[in-house]
Amino acid sequence: MNDNTGKKLIDMNLVAFANETASESPAPGGGSISAYVASLGASLGTMVANLSSHKKGWDDQWEVFSNWAAQGQQFKDDLLKLVDEDTIAFTKIMNAFSLPKASEEEKAIRTKAIQDATLYATEIPLLTMKKSVACYPLIREMVHIGNPNSLSDAAVGALCIRAAVYGAYLNVKINASGLKDRVVADAMVVEATELLAKSNAEEADILRITEETF
Repeated sequence: MNDNTGKKLIDMNLVAFANETASESPAPGGGSISAYVASLGASLGTMVANLSSHKKGWDDQWEVFSNWAAQGQQFKDDLLKLVDEDTIAFTKIMNAFSLPKASEEEKAIRTKAIQDATLYATEIPLLTMKKSVACYPLIREMVHIGNPNSLSDAAVGALCIRAAVYGAYLNVKINASGLKDRVVADAMVVEATELLAKSNAEEADILRITEETF
């Protein structure tokens, strides 16, 4: 959420969201932007599915494209929720660091709060990565069977997803570095690294197919 107004980031118009991002406020930051970029990638794949379902002469494929569009809408909605969730996670960390630390008891409470908040702030971008990578089958299929006039739109969707995955990956790594439980932290980084590699391969293949079609 936008801490200045209590309004959800995703309820802002495009100009207000960009202005909030550009302001001196540290949030929304890279994590929220990654989730938003991924939602745009999912939206592009969904758009191609919707356009293809209405293409003249393609009536027999309407159900196929309608099913893909429904999946895409769900991907988009899930990723939009993570836009605000990532900023909430960041705020939790800031609030934890602001806790009192005058006594040993207060220090212990503060340390635990910081670790809990940091873990959550690592889990959210990892979830963004998972939700983003899940969009590739939609985009790949739209490149294969979608309306040829919208092929480049689907490819831009792949570019968005790859950027989102990489951005979320960086947030996983930097937040995981603050975790004292290295077993948990290392496992999360390993999972994030695998997701990044999968994303890079998916995007490269989708772009190859796109370029060969032109």
